Amino acid sequence: MTRPLDGLTVLDFSTLLPGPLAALMLAEAGARVIKIEKPGGEDMRFYPPLEGDISAAYRLLNRGKEFRFADLKTPEGRASILPLIETCDVVIEQFRPGVMDRLGLGHEAVRAINPKVIYCSITGYGQTGPRAHEAGHDLNYQSLSGALALSAPGEGLPGVPPTLTADIAGGAMPAVINILLGLIRRSATGTGCFIDISMAESMFIFALFAQGEAAVTGRYPAPGEFKLNGGSPRYQLYVSADERLVAVASLEDKFWASLVRAVGLAPELAADAADPAATRATLAAIFRAHPASHWRPILAAADCCATIVPTLAEAFTDPHFVNRGLFAHHIDGSKGHSLPAIVVPISPEFRA
Repeated sequence: MTRPLDGLTVLDFSTLLPGPLAALMLAEAGARVIKIEKPGGEDMRFYPPLEGDISAAYRLLNRGKEFRFADLKTPEGRASILPLIETCDVVIEQFRPGVMDRLGLGHEAVRAINPKVIYCSITGYGQTGPRAHEAGHDLNYQSLSGALALSAPGEGLPGVPPTLTADIAGGAMPAVINILLGLIRRSATGTGCFIDISMAESMFIFALFAQGEAAVTGRYPAPGEFKLNGGSPRYQLYVSADERLVAVASLEDKFWASLVRAVGLAPELAADAADPAATRATLAAIFRAHPASHWRPILAAADCCATIVPTLAEAFTDPHFVNRGLFAHHIDGSKGHSLPAIVVPISPEFRA
């Protein structure tokens, strides 16, 4: 089977999650990915839990790649990878701005060797600007983009987001999209380019509805005020009698009407625009009256965009996703063990 990126070579200097995940997606589409690590290996290799003597997360993120170890701080280490730079198509790096330049491996130096290279730098805040050299992690990028400010208020502090949205949706995925765009343009022009990915900047897309509201009304929605972040009883998390969450997303009138009928909400409260707080409180009491086993078939039959929130273990054994083959691919672990591969958003049409 021919894959879209067959014949392309990617040099991956990145560590931890964003860059390695981007490189993994390129590898899934056929690229040859050569991961360059410091002697002894990058820190993710030792992130618990270990599978054998290597991190399980590291194994999952770096399947199908080749590995080279080089001390880039030494002339010998840099010289050992120059032949790879001369022939590669893509470079991915994730150091703070200026680090690769000091190592003699920045974009200008690499372009002088290989003018066709697509050079992608992933950082927290981009290559320029007041925050360019500031340290940060996913939670910082989400917070500084304003995304966390939209969290609905509750008792005490808001919870730490359960997903590494900035690393994945703000770093890895924009990197893949822009690398592919760079490759398309190179096929027409014959020249490479420099791609500056800022994880914090990429997070602003998640506030697009709030941005639209501000453009029209002159004010941004307060926490818990916007329809999609807690302001509507139609888009809420409720709790069942056995402490399971019920995710209600019955936004459209047809779905809302179906939910109202299914749970027996009074007509005067079904007109939720009149008193959203009263409607929400009544719905909360209704769902609290019965366990998830009671609500699951009722909500499924109503087909109203309302679901029982599964545990992670339940999600990974959901018959729908199993039927779709989402977890069918495994990789080799240690001592003959196999591990289920990370699910990546690359269509099976483009994968081996």
